[in-house]
Amino acid sequence: MQDLPNKFLITSALPYANGALHLGHFAGAYLPGDIYVRFLRSLGKDVVWVCGSDEHGASITIRAKKEGISPKEIIDKYHELNKASFEKLGMSFDMYHRTSEQLHHETAQEFFLNMVEKGGEFEVKESEQYYDEDFDQFLADRYIKGTCPKCSHDAAYGDQCESCGTDLSPTELINPVSTLSEKKPSLRKTKHWFFNLDKHSEWLKEFINEGKLDGKQHHDPKKWKKHVKGQCLSWLDDLRPRAITRDLSWGIPVPLPDAEGKVFYVWFDAPIGYISATKQWAKDNNKDWESYWKNEDSQLVHFIGKDNIVFHCIVFPAMLKAHGDYNLPVNVPANQFLNFEGEKFSKSRNWGIEIHQYLEDFATFANKEDALRYALIRNMPENKDSDFKWDEFVEFHDNELVANLGNFINRVVVLTNKYYDGVVPTPSGDTQAVMADLNKLLQEYCEEILNFNFRSAVLKLMEISSLGNTYLQDVSPWSIYKTEPDSQAVKDCINNCLQIVQILSALAEPFLPFSAKKINGFLQSDVVTIEQVLAHMEQGTSALAAGHQIGKPELLFAKINDPKDTTRMDLIEREKGKLLKIIEEALPKKQLIKEEITFDDFTKMDIRTVKILTAKKVEKADKLLELTVDLGIEKRTVVSGIAQHYKPEDLIGKEVLLLANLAPRKIRGVESKGMILMAENDKGELCLVSPTKPFGTGWTVR
Repeated sequence: MQDLPNKFLITSALPYANGALHLGHFAGAYLPGDIYVRFLRSLGKDVVWVCGSDEHGASITIRAKKEGISPKEIIDKYHELNKASFEKLGMSFDMYHRTSEQLHHETAQEFFLNMVEKGGEFEVKESEQYYDEDFDQFLADRYIKGTCPKCSHDAAYGDQCESCGTDLSPTELINPVSTLSEKKPSLRKTKHWFFNLDKHSEWLKEFINEGKLDGKQHHDPKKWKKHVKGQCLSWLDDLRPRAITRDLSWGIPVPLPDAEGKVFYVWFDAPIGYISATKQWAKDNNKDWESYWKNEDSQLVHFIGKDNIVFHCIVFPAMLKAHGDYNLPVNVPANQFLNFEGEKFSKSRNWGIEIHQYLEDFATFANKEDALRYALIRNMPENKDSDFKWDEFVEFHDNELVANLGNFINRVVVLTNKYYDGVVPTPSGDTQAVMADLNKLLQEYCEEILNFNFRSAVLKLMEISSLGNTYLQDVSPWSIYKTEPDSQAVKDCINNCLQIVQILSALAEPFLPFSAKKINGFLQSDVVTIEQVLAHMEQGTSALAAGHQIGKPELLFAKINDPKDTTRMDLIEREKGKLLKIIEEALPKKQLIKEEITFDDFTKMDIRTVKILTAKKVEKADKLLELTVDLGIEKRTVVSGIAQHYKPEDLIGKEVLLLANLAPRKIRGVESKGMILMAENDKGELCLVSPTKPFGTGWTVR
């Protein structure tokens, strides 16, 4: 296993306290952090893991305005909700802090003033900024929406298009409107402080590309994820000064005499929250916070989602270096996005599931916490976007947690109680080849975690359980016991299997902490760490002594898809039913499958290729066009409701499909003989259905 320092400072992205966290958030920055931290602690490392609520920024004030309450009420509500959700799912933060705390305000202001004193890090610029006349205030970027100049998404924010991910400034938006008044804002002059990020370009390139800092090797760049480095490199050639202040009433005041009414932009104060959280932890535990942030023997690792890569790999490192004395991250293993049943999580559509909602809905579900953790780990978006599906949740649970891990542990505990009244039998010393195979898997398990490959690591855990199952089946102690109840082979097998169970309890703890605790309960033993497991494997000793009394068997996980007990499957079907209802309500009726017809019904329709010869608007009808079409054998007049989607002049010469044997019908005084075939999307936009290549007129569609 690779050499590690003794001290670690681990951070996870501060979630905005303006809403409840969903499964995508959990799988992105928090569950991977918890796995890594638990693993390091189990190796005996000195680890501090900090997180907390990000409680400033325009999104919080927007929500507060919409709900007619103060920002403080918003942040208090969601801080407590998210903190409780984290605790219930086993997040082992050393400190879950708040950026609204006075300690954080003081830390951010001191950090800023230190950078000011260094000189050259900031410049003050006067610029024009959008202003809402009705609300008499300057508009932060998130208070402005418009059309993205890159992808034409019509709901891009003033700082970023969430459709294509392009970093924007408000003045780049097409047709900007204020989210407060829904009116076009005006431009007014104001001044802001800008961090001269561009002056850090050269050393950042060396830092990202080569892992070097001040000429020394700082980290191994090969261990950084490709998408993390790729996103960083796309920014490094075009770094620009970034505004660190905003005209808002909610936030940390800029501590300068000529900065009245200015607060720190949330991107500047939020990462400093890692420092203030560490300070609070140190204060509460009588520790030295600086040793984790500034000592050479301490490593800093950030766990985030891919939307925060630039801030944690480029902007925050530049801030830390500009300040001086602080360690820079040795890795930022950002995850990509987790989708939900094939689509992005959407609060407005109620698409997805929030953590607190899952815990409430699955209150009766045995070991619900680890069931969810495992499904998310198996689908963790480590290097590409992934998808949470309820069917896979059931599959992972029943085929792996129940049939593999739970089955092996239960069989071993049952057999120990049946043959030896729950007393660990004395082995002969012959551990079989199973222990050599176990040691190999153990080493691979450790390396996968240290390389942030948590999906692969949890599969190594399952391989170890499978190894135990195979070994138990190969020996088949039940067959030997029938004729030789005092057989040493049976004692050796059961002892070896019990050792594997205890090893599994240690290796499961980073991934399945609730289950690990239950396994230790079955064994009635002290918690065994991974560090101790590695030592025992190296020395050829056992953690579970002969003569030790274990407990009675219990199910670690109860099968979901169980025809004898459908209560758990009913919960899953209820969740799937919710999604189906959302889909049905969202889809226009035209997109639902119509009543079934026969083949004979279909053959009655005469659909032919035609060419549009003329097109004009129907008088006093905004939606109708009068078309003349050529069928090859005759010309016809057809009225079509496509005037809002096509200009008449754009239709001339187009080959389209016509339902030719539709009974004639007078529409606005014009007799229409047939119907042009159109496709309609979920926005109600119409598109002509045409042959993919020139086909001529009059050909029949079959």
